[in-house]
Amino acid sequence: MKDKRDGKKYIYVFFLILSLGIIFITGCSKDEKSKEAKLALIKTTNPHPAVLHETKKEFQFSEELHKYVLSFPEIYDAAIIAGKKNILVAYKVKHLHRFRMKKIEKELKKKLEKKYPHHTFVVSSDYKIFIEAVELNEKLKDPNYSREKAKKRFKKILKLQKEQT
Repeated sequence: MKDKRDGKKYIYVFFLILSLGIIFITGCSKDEKSKEAKLALIKTTNPHPAVLHETKKEFQFSEELHKYVLSFPEIYDAAIIAGKKNILVAYKVKHLHRFRMKKIEKELKKKLEKKYPHHTFVVSSDYKIFIEAVELNEKLKDPNYSREKAKKRFKKILKLQKEQT
């Protein structure tokens, strides 16, 4: 009878050490995501559009594009990054419309290409892409963050989007 209790003690100690190890590892992991990027999944962020090639015309276009994307009744949050050739439009769909996400994505891309025929759009409803876009947008606010780094990061986000499709 004493042997069974000793065995249970070892099992309890093992699980205690295992759970403390998991807590330690997750608590000490270095997470470089910005505060806004972390909250992007929980709440509406509606970040201002980011423009990698800063001109007044590009900023005005990006603001107009942001308002246009948010005018869709199914969409409640959007992050836009305008590059030299491509414009990334990452958005979040209202919960009741999640079953139609692919249809909404096709419809949005079609309407954007029709309204703005001189631009190339990369449209995504994927949360990972949305968070990456918000994070890049936050980094662009830092004056020490170089445009070259931003352009490389933008290319990585576009590549990630292409891999997911």
